[in-house]
Amino acid sequence: MKKFGVWITIVFVMLSVFAPTSFAAEETGPKLAEKAKSAILIERDTGTVLYNKNSDEKLPPASMTKIMTLVLVMEAINDGSLKLDEKVRASEYAASMGGSQIFLEPGEEMTVNELLKGVAIASGNDASVALAERIAGSEEEFVKQMNAKAKQLGLKNTHFKNTTGLPAEGHYSTAEDMALMAKELLKHEGITEYTSKYDDYLRKGTDNEFWLVNTNKLVKFYPGVDGLKTGFTREAMYCLTATAKKNDMRVIAVVMGADTPKNRNASISSMLDYAFNHYETESLYKRYQPVDQMRMIRAQQPTIDVVTSESVSVLKKKGETIENVKADISYHKDLSLPLKSGQEIGVLTVTSNDKKLSESTLIVKEDVKEAGVWTLFKRSLNEMVKHR
Repeated sequence: MKKFGVWITIVFVMLSVFAPTSFAAEETGPKLAEKAKSAILIERDTGTVLYNKNSDEKLPPASMTKIMTLVLVMEAINDGSLKLDEKVRASEYAASMGGSQIFLEPGEEMTVNELLKGVAIASGNDASVALAERIAGSEEEFVKQMNAKAKQLGLKNTHFKNTTGLPAEGHYSTAEDMALMAKELLKHEGITEYTSKYDDYLRKGTDNEFWLVNTNKLVKFYPGVDGLKTGFTREAMYCLTATAKKNDMRVIAVVMGADTPKNRNASISSMLDYAFNHYETESLYKRYQPVDQMRMIRAQQPTIDVVTSESVSVLKKKGETIENVKADISYHKDLSLPLKSGQEIGVLTVTSNDKKLSESTLIVKEDVKEAGVWTLFKRSLNEMVKHR
């Protein structure tokens, strides 16, 4: 951080949603995804677009849909409403899902941890629906949550009809939106413990032992790839949202509508090569790193730690020098108590010579309750004594 001379300025403004910064105009530079209908390459921390081909074209996402399913599952685990060791009972409906599956039987119980493996590694449609039903009561209600989350993330070209990506009229997304979903999912760093596994087992040691093999072969064959999700239907053709990390830089590459799995993987590999050969990042803040302390007169805590919701970095071309890096904190207006752990309260904007490089949300890491009458009385009394 010292290398860039970072300092923080605090301002109070309403939070606005900004599009990712772009280093590459559409289809300029090398042809990285010639065999795909659409593609995009972004750096994860800043959201900077490094390559773009028809990335706003609405297309069926197939099983890449499960990225949003996993976002909601990981949020439920994070807020404590879902436990990894909790057993989930498969309904007849969940067990009836066709396509990729882990062959759940109606009434069969699996832990959330096992079902997560089934979704992340083997793209199990039955596992996806079982988790959705546990979280929302039904797949239909869960899909409503998926679409609400898409709206919250500012995804204007995405609409879900199911949790699995099985063909359905009006079920669509774009390469750009898939990249932003992946960016959101990767805030939950534990997800790559699942998506990076090339194989694993369910029901191990039983007569129904099931071998899981990752549908994303790049986790084995491209160094640094540790996710995220493939997709295929006849309508969607071959799709993949992949992520890789090298030298502390994480990138996300999306391909939609490739004609063969070989060309899909080649396009992703070309984009990853391009990113790691031409760009690098410098870390400014780790996830959950405190960047400020806020005071709210009526809060139970005298000071409130303000932390980053995700890692924050500066992206640059290799050999480039970035000067006068500045981090501005903008708080939401009219914040009111109580505040919940993980609640967004503002934004951290990183600039260099007044040019915006990135922005990310700021949160409170712990619950902030309203102080009681006695606490407020003692606080007021202390203030009076100080100023006598």
